[in-house]
Amino acid sequence: MSRKSCYDGAAGFTLIEALVALAIIAAVLGSIGTVIASTVNGTRKIDQRLALTGAAESLLATLPARTLLKPGRQSGALAGHRWRIDVSRMNVPVNIEAPQTGRFVPLAVTMRLQSPGGSTTQITTVRLVPRTGE
Repeated sequence: MSRKSCYDGAAGFTLIEALVALAIIAAVLGSIGTVIASTVNGTRKIDQRLALTGAAESLLATLPARTLLKPGRQSGALAGHRWRIDVSRMNVPVNIEAPQTGRFVPLAVTMRLQSPGGSTTQITTVRLVPRTGE
């Protein structure tokens, strides 16, 4: 008489099959976690960029009127953002045969802005100011 085994191969998972399934689940969950972490990081960077842009718009809106804008440097802080604005004359080539007779002089306005988190932005624009009797 031979002894019959209780196991016929179709009763359930073996220990190896269960471990392989758990390893696959762990790999998939790890991948999902990485995607979520990168999404959160991207969202944070977008929020910082939007805050910088909003602060830059506020600063540009507070620039003096054209008649009062003078070359020089200003700096300060706005809502935790450090900023610096440099106003300088632009080097515009002058035609020797036809001197500049325009009514306006171009000034370069360069604004550098740094958020509390460390990200920075720089915006450069041109403002035309009335020519004074030079």
